[in-house]
Amino acid sequence: MKVAVGQFAVGPEWQKNASTCVGLMAEAVLAGTDLLVLPEAVLARDDNDPDMSVKSAQPVDGRYVEQLREESRKNGMTTVLTLHIPTRQGRAANTLLALRSGEIVAQYQKVHLYDAFSVQESRLVDAGKELAPLLEVAGMKVGLMTCYDLRFPEMALSLALAGAEVIVLPAAWLKGPHKEAHWATLLAARALDTTCYLAASGECGSKNIGHSRVVDPLGVTITAAAEAPELIFAELRAERVAAVRQMLPVLNNRRFAIPQML
Repeated sequence: MKVAVGQFAVGPEWQKNASTCVGLMAEAVLAGTDLLVLPEAVLARDDNDPDMSVKSAQPVDGRYVEQLREESRKNGMTTVLTLHIPTRQGRAANTLLALRSGEIVAQYQKVHLYDAFSVQESRLVDAGKELAPLLEVAGMKVGLMTCYDLRFPEMALSLALAGAEVIVLPAAWLKGPHKEAHWATLLAARALDTTCYLAASGECGSKNIGHSRVVDPLGVTITAAAEAPELIFAELRAERVAAVRQMLPVLNNRRFAIPQML
């Protein structure tokens, strides 16, 4: 499987953000990509208005998603991203969408809301209640998570035990003391916990770190971006996952069951 991970700075005008996503999709297709991972909350963002993402929320049949679906209809590449979908007056769900051939082939409502480091995502965002189904892309099984989910090992492990070989993670990882180190450490840890590839996209605006990367099942970073907009690529192989799991059979050696998540 060829995976592409794109990062960019999300701005306050949704039309420009949609155009950026469409451009990254077209570029990834030209490179022969099977799976494209884009950041979290790509609809709209304003550094001076922390509620912009929710205020700008659009339904899944809205103009933003339709532009992405129109581009997606041109090929069979799978594109993953998140945006805010209205739920009730003044509130929204941080919703991961997977697009393929113009269709929404999977949705996932973010389970772990970012109520940490003096931020309270739950103030305007409704949490999801279940894991997303696994996707099959280019013969590999793909699990879906979003940003803060990365800090909860049982979620990634649940996906791996369900059969995931790759876990994708759209994110908008906030800057702060040690936050780049947290990001890198947690991505490597989740790869080692699950013996899965991790493909993580980080929004790279003035408040977020960027640092998108792809990590292999032994926790080794095989490609990475810095803080600027970029599109990076990696080849993922099911044979590599199988070889690592034979050498490091942590999924089979577990002695404790995962408690019910929700």
